[in-house]
Amino acid sequence: MKIGVPKEIKPQENRTGLTPESVKVLTSNGHEVLVENNGGYEAGFENDQYKKSGAKIVDKAEDIFNDSEIIVKVKEPLPNEIKMIKENQIVFTYLHLAAGKQLTEGLIKSKSVCIAYETITDNNGKLPLLAPMSAVAGRMSVQAGAHCLEKNQKGRGVLLGGAPGVEPASVVILGGGVVGENAALIATGLKAKVHIVDKSPERLNQLVKIFGNKIIPEQSDKTDLKKLISECVLLIGGVLIPGAEAPKLITKDMLKLMKRGSVIVDVAIDQGGCVETSKPTTHANPTYIVDDIVHYCVANMPGGVPRTSTIALNKATLPFLSKLADKGYEKVFKEDKNFLEGLNVFKGQITYKAVADTFGYNYISPNELIS
Repeated sequence: MKIGVPKEIKPQENRTGLTPESVKVLTSNGHEVLVENNGGYEAGFENDQYKKSGAKIVDKAEDIFNDSEIIVKVKEPLPNEIKMIKENQIVFTYLHLAAGKQLTEGLIKSKSVCIAYETITDNNGKLPLLAPMSAVAGRMSVQAGAHCLEKNQKGRGVLLGGAPGVEPASVVILGGGVVGENAALIATGLKAKVHIVDKSPERLNQLVKIFGNKIIPEQSDKTDLKKLISECVLLIGGVLIPGAEAPKLITKDMLKLMKRGSVIVDVAIDQGGCVETSKPTTHANPTYIVDDIVHYCVANMPGGVPRTSTIALNKATLPFLSKLADKGYEKVFKEDKNFLEGLNVFKGQITYKAVADTFGYNYISPNELIS
């Protein structure tokens, strides 16, 4: 198959769909790979590395979209890219459709086959292609939050780990999934006082086994969330409902309970955010203030560390892409129900229920369409 890797055009998005190492695997299996000129440069991958791996360097994104059977990206297609997507073309990337009505409408009109990294499952119901970027975002969330707490960033002027004679600061993490666990890894390493809020007692028990007494587990239905956020200086939003819009756990009124200069890092912003006052920001302008609370809502956090992120992402995506290129989507979807979970839009139909429910579209089971 012909596999195309256009350069990412979302602001400050420096990741790329394929590493040279991944290209080598695909070309060794007889596939043709087209990579846009300098598409991997910002992630530290040179054109010559791609050429040595068997890729063809293409000057224009238009030519990649026109000539490829599979388009491999990192972030969702932007309007200029949606116009170039062809009927029956496979688009394999993060989509986060529940947070993008215009994007969803555009992909429906394209009549392409759109597979979302973030909804592909494994046999345990986990999300293997979302996990590596969630891990990166979780770790970055505490780094970013700690920086935003500095006074010159308009934060409260607090060091998370405290100092001799000064108590460590309180961090509240909403959600004990991959984001939450990785946020806790960094926050506990900085010696902060870390609360993790989750609805699952089983998951909280797992986290206690990992972190011991370095964390304070909080079961959501038995916790006074208002009290928790009134005591913390850093709130990490890491909740996830696969493929659906994130629930708004923190309302605007609740901000009044927080200390002046406290920081919210809403990692769930890709899915609309779990804080009512959240809106997407960029790496260039990452923060804004509402009611004296600093909001950090960068929608592509892992794009800030593109080399680490690209390599980690490819470790997860390459086996799926190889299977897709080797066998074609019809055979793969019939053989692999976990891969089929990634199908969000199929030739003009919404095939992921959470997305259909969000926008009021008619939902068609992917099993019906593929069979």
